Amino acid sequence: MERSNIIRAVMEKAYQISPEAVELIYSSDTPEDLLEYVLSTVNDSVIVIGIEDIDLQGFAVSRKASKLIYTGNKECPDFETSSELELISPSEPVTFPDPDSIIVNPDPAVESSQNPVSDAISVPDVIPGSVRNMDYEPVPGTPPDTFKSEEVPPSYLVSNSPSAAKTAPPIFSSSSSQAINSLASSFFGQENSLPSPSNRIFREELSSSTPGSGLFSDSRNEYKSYPGRNPVTVISDITGHSTCVGEYMQFVQYFRDRYSRLSEIIRGRINARPIESLKRRNFRRGGDRNSEEISIIGMVSDISNTTNGHKILSLEDPTGSFSVLIRNSDKELFEQASRVLLDEVIGVTGSVTNDGSLMLATKLIQPDVPNNIQRRTGSHGKAVLISDVHVGSSQFLEDAWLDFLDFLKGESDLESMRELAASIRYVVVAGDLVDGIGIYPDQEMELDILNVYEQYRKAADYIREIPEHIRVIISPGNHDAVRQAEPQPALPESIQADFPENVIFVGNPALVELDGVQILIYHGRSIDDLVASIPGVSYQEPAGAVLEMLKRRHLAPTYGSRVSISPEKKDYFIIDPVPDIIHTGHVHTLGVQRYKNVLLVNSGTWQDQTEFQKRVNLAPVPARVPIVDLENFDVKILAFD
Repeated sequence: MERSNIIRAVMEKAYQISPEAVELIYSSDTPEDLLEYVLSTVNDSVIVIGIEDIDLQGFAVSRKASKLIYTGNKECPDFETSSELELISPSEPVTFPDPDSIIVNPDPAVESSQNPVSDAISVPDVIPGSVRNMDYEPVPGTPPDTFKSEEVPPSYLVSNSPSAAKTAPPIFSSSSSQAINSLASSFFGQENSLPSPSNRIFREELSSSTPGSGLFSDSRNEYKSYPGRNPVTVISDITGHSTCVGEYMQFVQYFRDRYSRLSEIIRGRINARPIESLKRRNFRRGGDRNSEEISIIGMVSDISNTTNGHKILSLEDPTGSFSVLIRNSDKELFEQASRVLLDEVIGVTGSVTNDGSLMLATKLIQPDVPNNIQRRTGSHGKAVLISDVHVGSSQFLEDAWLDFLDFLKGESDLESMRELAASIRYVVVAGDLVDGIGIYPDQEMELDILNVYEQYRKAADYIREIPEHIRVIISPGNHDAVRQAEPQPALPESIQADFPENVIFVGNPALVELDGVQILIYHGRSIDDLVASIPGVSYQEPAGAVLEMLKRRHLAPTYGSRVSISPEKKDYFIIDPVPDIIHTGHVHTLGVQRYKNVLLVNSGTWQDQTEFQKRVNLAPVPARVPIVDLENFDVKILAFD
């Protein structure tokens, strides 16, 4: 067994592994057996498997027991190994049948425009722990349970990311939104929807037992306030509020919350009726000028093409499902329908055919941002927006980074640069502070620091160079040592402890307020899905992908694609309220755009082109720093390369 095979096997089980642990397994007489034993016995709370997590004595006992069983069977052919003895040997993963597999007989007049993709996801464990106690005191009146903490659960991996090629994690299946039975609503848990078994053992629900932390509690219970010269208020953040234990009803609750909140936004613009009411004959039908136009709001469960080139959208709401036809003769509407994504919530206006089986659409409505959205004013100073630092990578641009730190310290040669540095109040990091370990195959060949904790200690040394009066807000990404299923909690206490007191750690995504200005921080992994699904969206112009999120009022519209999503009771990806700034990263390219008084910034990287990025033809834009004026939202781009 090669070292790379060990790393890949660990990645498949949603863990990372230290180089020392790789060597220990590799040097074993039976590396395959030892690796299997380690993966079957490692504690669920472990993120990075180290040598301390490898129980060689237990492995020796297990091998001895297994050998005894084998010998007994060989000497006594009729002997059947008891279940008690079987438990001594390393356990094998249990395969569950998939009760949610639904076979649908296709309509010969309709052929799918998309290949069926299972909505299989990875759901993390929820375990107790604690978040670093900051020296900044909370604002009086803040509920004490907002500071209840959570140790970060094990890492989960997402596949086929431009910045991290990963093997898919262990999964369990849910009802597929692409292969939906038209007689049942899989999104909302109606009849024919069956529970999905989990292939992991999930811990009991923690957060839901805390008073005031449920779905319908006041969202202000999540607020964390850090007053001072440069105040920060965390408005929305998964940290300490995860409710996911992998049960079927949590999928239902997740989709119900998504539908309820997004449909309420659309309902302010159209007078929609429940889908179930379309089956009644209390309105004029026929699809001609005399027919009555009606509106519905639903979640898109399927997208198909007819043999004549028209498009059919299947919509669901809590009362039922209905098919909507978009004719290709309406060029503008058809083009709009071509950009519709699975699982997004939309409104449709049109007329129903005589037989009551189909709606002929004349208008599609997305949640979008109101035209009269007002920008918050009254703040001052500047905020620096960065992401994808990748400390520990051999491609980390340390010289450029040190120049950036010198700028923040006011040590630039130019007086204008020193004046600009003096006005900076905040530095916001949107994920991937370090490069991590075992994130993609052969990553160790491109690492200068092979221990993930050493990577964070080095990053902490760098952050300590930033002047103390500047507040630093750090959110995780897919290279960081947290669970890979989003939303992600903040970095664990063991890592936070190395950082200075002016650092605030939040989850991904997180909505924070910087002295009156609201900024939504999201690492941006769903950009991969949007580039693959929406015509015209590209990695070269990442702000265009963020714009598509904003129009849908959702950061990750399609469930079960490249982004692993944990089905929480509350959908943390919904963009509500509308922030002043949305800050993303992940794709290592720079983009700035404005849309209806919302500033969209994708902040590039501090890592040069990696071998993987060369293979996928991704050219990064490194060492560029967007600096936002918090008074008028003007953006200045500084280059440190």
